[in-house]
Amino acid sequence: MNRRDILHSATFGVGSVALAYLLNRDRLLAEPAKPDLERKLYTLEPRPPHFAPKAKAMISLFMQGGPSHMDLLDPKPALTKYDGQPFPGTIKYDNAAQASSKVLGSPWKFRKHGQSGLDVSELLPHTASIADDLCVVRSMKTGVNNHVQGIHALNTGRIVSGHPVLGSWVCYGLGSESRNLPAFVALPDPVSLPVSTTEHWSNGWLPAVYQGTSVRPREPRILNLDAPPHLQGTPQEKLLGYLNELNRDHRQARPGEMDLDARIGTYELAARMQLAAKEAMDLSRESAKTKAMYGLDDPATAEYGTRCLLARRLIERGVRFVQVFTQNQFWDHHGSIRTALPAACKKTDQPAAALVKDLKQRGLLDSTLVMWGGEMGRLPVIQNDAGTAKVGRDHNTYGFTLWFAGGGFKAGHVHGATDEFGHHAVDKIVTHHDLHATLLHLFGLDAKKLVFRRNGAEQSLLDGHDGRVVRELLA
Repeated sequence: MNRRDILHSATFGVGSVALAYLLNRDRLLAEPAKPDLERKLYTLEPRPPHFAPKAKAMISLFMQGGPSHMDLLDPKPALTKYDGQPFPGTIKYDNAAQASSKVLGSPWKFRKHGQSGLDVSELLPHTASIADDLCVVRSMKTGVNNHVQGIHALNTGRIVSGHPVLGSWVCYGLGSESRNLPAFVALPDPVSLPVSTTEHWSNGWLPAVYQGTSVRPREPRILNLDAPPHLQGTPQEKLLGYLNELNRDHRQARPGEMDLDARIGTYELAARMQLAAKEAMDLSRESAKTKAMYGLDDPATAEYGTRCLLARRLIERGVRFVQVFTQNQFWDHHGSIRTALPAACKKTDQPAAALVKDLKQRGLLDSTLVMWGGEMGRLPVIQNDAGTAKVGRDHNTYGFTLWFAGGGFKAGHVHGATDEFGHHAVDKIVTHHDLHATLLHLFGLDAKKLVFRRNGAEQSLLDGHDGRVVRELLA
């Protein structure tokens, strides 16, 4: 070796040793590469949030079809002024075949309510009674002008099927506070499932343990809770113990099968639910005063009121997320809005307001987030111009209204605005991605950090969008 070779090898050799020493001292030295052989388990065990949460649970009152915001919570005097006249602007129609350019003024009157002075339509007298508890967002926008895609946008952050819904993400991030009840419960309408059917409570590509559990809208609400007489008591305990051993052996031989983990977990939960679910669904334990508050004594409100009361009972017992649905297209008033909208309000107004009041009087509203609304609003012009009794309104996803209560939302507050006709959100716009970031924030979860690794990439509820936490909505 010549002198140059000796200096070259010595310098780089000593330098490498020194660098390794310094990196190791400062704990910056990478671990040796090794394959990920550790089996991941996904459970509903409680997990800590990213930071201190305001909300521990959520109830979504989903008004499928698209409530008419300018007839309910977003009054527009210009509609009355121009009623029956050509719309002075451009309209984005969804159904051009039945479209009309005539302005449709709201047939219903608005009044201010509470210390907040919230404007509420005469169609929602019970909602008016909780005006000071509500945070009304008048500037929602998805721009996805059809039901299925709009529902997916609000529920999953995407406009196509097959992705996890908000309830699944919340349970993935936080787990459950109850060992004896599902973490995520769906309460569908007895008439029909909403558009997009069971996708409303789908875990998508998240592990199956985070899928929502649908509770039947009629008795028995959960089938097969009772063991056959010959298996009740000790025989059932022994049978379940033996089944548990078989499941463990079967799972150990099949690492990484998340659906299998979920199935075993579901069987175990089902056994624990035999007592807990019966008690949670037993409304005979509620006082006559409470039942009357929810409208259980009125045929028009009894069914929806029952499900709202069940939602409160489930949240009270540690269920993390409950979604209460109306039937397929219940708020989709393309025609006969003068009769159909009052009927929809009659069914849901009293129970929804009772839920907020009930949570508040039990000290649960501060930690329970209540959300009311649908996947869209309606247009300011007539659809189906075939006489006063038959007119309706077409879809509008460029500006619509949702309301929230509790869970860290500002009370007695109105956020944002649509234009003078209610067509486009024009001030403090809130997109579905903004909404998701805000809801997760109230649960103590950073939407950009709540990720699931899939196909080599990290996926989140935001789907790569810059959803912002709308801090003006927060108490």
